[in-house]
Amino acid sequence: MRQFVCTNSGERVDRFLAGMCTDLSRTRIKRLIVDGEVTVDGGDTNAGYRLRVGQSVSIRVPDPVPSHILAQEIPISVVYEDEHLLLVDKPAGMAVHPGVGHPDSTLLNAILGLHSDIGSVGGQSRPGLVHRLDKDTSGLMLVAKNDESHEHLSAQFKDRSVKKGYLALVVGHPEPAEAIIDAPVGRDPHDRKKMAIVDDGRSASTLYRTIQNFSGYSYIDVRPRTGRTHQIRVHFASIGHPVVGDVTYGQADPRLSRQFLHAAHLDFQHPATGERQVVDSLLPDELQTVLDECRE
Repeated sequence: MRQFVCTNSGERVDRFLAGMCTDLSRTRIKRLIVDGEVTVDGGDTNAGYRLRVGQSVSIRVPDPVPSHILAQEIPISVVYEDEHLLLVDKPAGMAVHPGVGHPDSTLLNAILGLHSDIGSVGGQSRPGLVHRLDKDTSGLMLVAKNDESHEHLSAQFKDRSVKKGYLALVVGHPEPAEAIIDAPVGRDPHDRKKMAIVDDGRSASTLYRTIQNFSGYSYIDVRPRTGRTHQIRVHFASIGHPVVGDVTYGQADPRLSRQFLHAAHLDFQHPATGERQVVDSLLPDELQTVLDECRE
């Protein structure tokens, strides 16, 4: 994360960043703004926003990815498919797209193995993708199969009209049993690989409802209102109830090689028909086994 403070009022945020980040082109900066990687005083912005003296501007430049993404024949679970979109159930342990530490064998490599023509949809770095999931989170992911669908679905995620639901097992019993966690999320100042609750972070809101309490654990329905990196995991850790198996924000669990977090619900507007599509995904076997043990 790069952070700057404006010293001259009236300058457009894209031009300001072009002057501060000489290694980035104006086109790249505008794309980062559209992707939500640029904030002003912790909030979303647009390329034409004119800054005021003293405002804080942050820009996150994602890790570089290969210019050519390899199509690989990797089995993935396709939940639904038509000529406009693909809906897949991502397994835990699979990164969504290539990056540092995982140059291939990602969900995107698998998708291109199914449909090589998606490689030209929505940009070369992350073709077809309109949202993300953490590597060790499983569940539903939407993929656009053409530019029109990519634009339509991306806009829905940006304006938060897509309704997302997760199932999680957390340590302890959150009180109250149903509430909203409102706390800004940003890069951890002490560990740049982690996120944290920080005053100058991006606004983040998570609605949760306890489904069932067990001895030492709670099964939770989670509805994030925003989509910040690691948002659910950071929010629950911040209230003292980390996600079970989350080695980054909590601790390992001997029953799991992953965190107990599953993207189980998507409610979105079909980009071609305009109809609402509601899709649910069952817990993977390894999570269901742990849940059954808690219920015994």
